[in-house]
Amino acid sequence: VQLQASGGGLVQVGGSLRLSCAASGPTFSRYYLGWFRQAPGKEREFVAAIDWNGGTTYYADSVKGRSTISRDNAKVTMYLQMSSLKPEDTAVYYCAAATFKSGSVYYTSWYDYWGQGTLVTVSS
Repeated sequence: VQLQASGGGLVQVGGSLRLSCAASGPTFSRYYLGWFRQAPGKEREFVAAIDWNGGTTYYADSVKGRSTISRDNAKVTMYLQMSSLKPEDTAVYYCAAATFKSGSVYYTSWYDYWGQGTLVTVSS
């Protein structure tokens, strides 16, 4: 599956943004999906993940309560709605897809496919 993230941009503190991750391929609904982010000089970190049909979601503590991950299998697209943005949310955001296997959705190594990043900049 190929993934393409979009929706990043410059937003003020307290603002909102919706990221999208469009996928190609007919097997989209078979994948767990996730969002990760990487700030300058830091390692890539987990943001959120969602299971095959959106029934189960996972969030990093840093975004819990401020972000909502969702997917539309008919549109082969995943979303990350972020609100109450903070300067520390500034990063390149990546989407990823994984076939279900042992391990954890919270680790980059669990994912099989990655999209290119989209930059989110939160200005104060």
